[in-house]
Amino acid sequence: MASSSDSSCYTLVFEDPSETPTTQELRTALQKGSDEVKLDTLRKIIVSTINGNAQPALLMPIIQYVMPSRNKQLKKLLHFYWEVCPKYDDNGKLKQEMILVVNAIRNDLQHPNEYIRGATLRFLQKITKDAELLEPLIPTCRACLEHRHSYVRKNAVFAVYAIYREFEHLIPDAPELIQTFLAAESDATCKRNAFVFLAQCSMPKAVEYILQVFDQIPTMDELLQMSIIEVIRLDCKRETTHKARYILLISELLNASSHAVKYEAATTLTSLTQNPAAVKAAASCYISLVQKESDNNAKLIVLDRLDALRSKHGHVLDALIMDVLQILSSADLEVRRKAISIVLSLTSSRNVEDVVLFLKKQLQKTQDQEYEKAPEYRQLLIQSIHVCAVKFSEVAASVVHALMDFLGDSNNPSALDVVAFVREVVEKFPQLRRTICEKLTQTLPEIKSGKVYRGVLWILGEYTEDVQEIQGIFRELRKVLGEIPILASEQRLLEEASAEDGEEKKDDVKVETSKPKVLADGTYATETAFTSASSNARLEAVKAAAKPPLRALILGGDFYTGSVLASALTKLVLRYSELSSDKRKCNALRAEAMLIMASVIRVGQSKFVTVPIDEDSTERIMSCIQTLSDLESVPAVHQIFLKDTKAAYSKMVAAQEKKAAEKKELEKAEAKIVQVDDLLTFRQFSKKAADDVIDDSEDVNRATGAGDVTEDFLSNLSRISQLTGFSDPIYAEAYVKVHGFDILLDVLLVNQTADTLQNLCLDFATLGDLKLVERPSLYTIAPHSFQSIKATIKVSSTETGVIFGSIIWEGPGMAEQCVILNDIHIDIMDYIKPAYCTEQQFRSMWTEFEWENRVNVTTTISDPREYLHHVMKATNMSCLTPEGALSGECDFLSANMYAKSLFGEDALANLSVERTEAGTITGHVRIRSKTQGIALSLGDRITMAQKDNKPPV
Repeated sequence: MASSSDSSCYTLVFEDPSETPTTQELRTALQKGSDEVKLDTLRKIIVSTINGNAQPALLMPIIQYVMPSRNKQLKKLLHFYWEVCPKYDDNGKLKQEMILVVNAIRNDLQHPNEYIRGATLRFLQKITKDAELLEPLIPTCRACLEHRHSYVRKNAVFAVYAIYREFEHLIPDAPELIQTFLAAESDATCKRNAFVFLAQCSMPKAVEYILQVFDQIPTMDELLQMSIIEVIRLDCKRETTHKARYILLISELLNASSHAVKYEAATTLTSLTQNPAAVKAAASCYISLVQKESDNNAKLIVLDRLDALRSKHGHVLDALIMDVLQILSSADLEVRRKAISIVLSLTSSRNVEDVVLFLKKQLQKTQDQEYEKAPEYRQLLIQSIHVCAVKFSEVAASVVHALMDFLGDSNNPSALDVVAFVREVVEKFPQLRRTICEKLTQTLPEIKSGKVYRGVLWILGEYTEDVQEIQGIFRELRKVLGEIPILASEQRLLEEASAEDGEEKKDDVKVETSKPKVLADGTYATETAFTSASSNARLEAVKAAAKPPLRALILGGDFYTGSVLASALTKLVLRYSELSSDKRKCNALRAEAMLIMASVIRVGQSKFVTVPIDEDSTERIMSCIQTLSDLESVPAVHQIFLKDTKAAYSKMVAAQEKKAAEKKELEKAEAKIVQVDDLLTFRQFSKKAADDVIDDSEDVNRATGAGDVTEDFLSNLSRISQLTGFSDPIYAEAYVKVHGFDILLDVLLVNQTADTLQNLCLDFATLGDLKLVERPSLYTIAPHSFQSIKATIKVSSTETGVIFGSIIWEGPGMAEQCVILNDIHIDIMDYIKPAYCTEQQFRSMWTEFEWENRVNVTTTISDPREYLHHVMKATNMSCLTPEGALSGECDFLSANMYAKSLFGEDALANLSVERTEAGTITGHVRIRSKTQGIALSLGDRITMAQKDNKPPV
């Protein structure tokens, strides 16, 4: 709905475009209609006035026929009309008819009905730009401060406030008047309104009132307490002698009944003083709020505030770590996640045992099936215990065995987290390897997941270093594999089932089928077979029979686990041969391992498995069999099996530790070191604030843009989009700036003709998840003049959007003319930021996300790593693959990349490339996301970047 720039509009009323009555019809309806008809008519007049058709001829009929009515709805609608109707004539003088309006308003201010008085006082707050209208109403407005009803008094206070703020000379004694009113008032809302007036218009009087009622403040109403806390914060920004009393008062308000007051009091207390006792009291208040508040969003806000307090006063909050742990009783997973994050940052060698003990108790509770969100919470607890155990070695031994009880957990992510934890502990703490391997060996029959089996088998193959332990592992593997060879035992079970059904075979229905058969020489022959309907049923029954866990995985088609089993057996046999001098036992163990491996291949090629064994797994198992077939021939192979894989994992762990240490050092370097003289801060001379809560200069800088990094002239030019041609009647160009979730368009229009362009309208439309906030107004541009127009567009998701539109105006002879604008393409890179996640999180998201975009690599770059950096720069993605895995000379490269949008959307990418003999690179980039827009937009970005071997500017 368009309106002129100099008119004020406070209320929007729905307009029905199908009804456009004439002025005479409206006059007749006002004169002869009932109250309901008058309501409808007046509503139409208001909408017409807002749209630019003021209809001044109807002003007097409204005064005559509508204003005398006692209908409250009509009076309310009249207030809307007085806001928008033209009150001045062409000479800028107040119309004579407005004298009648002012008189009617004065009568309403003296009306015996308190609702009409209060509504009229609220109306006065909206017409504070018209001093001539307000001046005759001042005495009546002041008299309303003494009305018996609180509804009238509270609106009278804000009416006086609005008038005093705009025209101080109309009520010069307003502060004293309100101060007297506040001293005698008993209603809580009226007192709060009056106090707000003093806080905004006369701060010394507000401070004086606080000191007068100092002892009664803890028992006052919540709204007044909030206003008093705000005044205290404002007063402490300047020099004051009451700071000590303020701190005492705020400390008492920490025990208020209202959660909002407690939160504001705790926030204000930490801004007034850095005393450890005050900081501890505020933190305790935050913790209490999180425990008692029911709204999860409020809990997260308070936890953010507690985390900010922890970052500045961590040593003070150490004693409260067990209180923070009580927050884990909340049912919301995000609240638990935030609380555990704070706990882990507060954990030290002094309290780590208590923290881990509490987390272990919580972990035991999650085994109850009725526990809310038990799998997700269990995974969070396991990850937290993992962090504590790796960081503080003294608790690793006490938790590793407790966590290994969850290896058989049906929740696969939790079990995988336990495997990752055990793998890291067994590498970092050699003294625990023996007991951990023994526990893992005992746990083998309980494991259900193939991924968990692979992790456990790798650990046992790498870190078992005792002859007795190796023999024990073989005994347990026989139990989880069942009878060996697998194929022979399964075939025997099928034959036994056939024998049991021998009597029933006579009654089986024979089905004759005829199908072509390929002979050994490649020719075709016709085969006729009689198959029993019960034979397939017996085969399925054998497959469905209960089997040991590892055997069930192999028969289910998990041959990757079978290949890992072969590798682990090879390592165990090679290590046994090094440790034991008994050749007879070594050969027996070697033969058993080779039998197991051959059995996996044979059964994989049979009808007893769900899917046949894949070629990679067959090749891997065969290489293990070949290694064991001749233990003395290739020492280099022994080195690979027994040393290199463990060394590679050691390097990876060391790289992770180094990365974590560098991050910690960086945070330490960036931390503000508070010196003794920093406690006395002159904000006028320094940009550094004493505290981010009490001093909001940083927020002001952000709001005004004063703190933004100034862009150079060339970067501004790169954001300019030409919308029309140089030969068009109007030349238009737009400066496009992305600011958070908004796109700001600053459009420059130049009239290149010798004619005046009237009613010019710049009309924008959008494609994608973009939304135009407001429609630009109509303009008139003089010959060879220019006009600057600003437009704001909201962005709701990370997707490449398009802004298009046209310019329409009235040229000579009122002929409508139009120019179509060039499209503006919004770059997705303004919303994509590099981010990091763990390998487990990446794999989980990769499996979960359904949208994939595959981009083939076409580039002249010859180095795979150079191309990786090229793609990372083009897409604003970070590389998750460790640098150690990318080092060295190799013609193959595979790397994972990750980024996150401003809207919290995840973007994953996998680059797989190969350097050919000709020196070129071939391969592809696979992009996955939860939404189609990101996948397609990033793919387009990579395609564009490949054209010139550089990202588009």
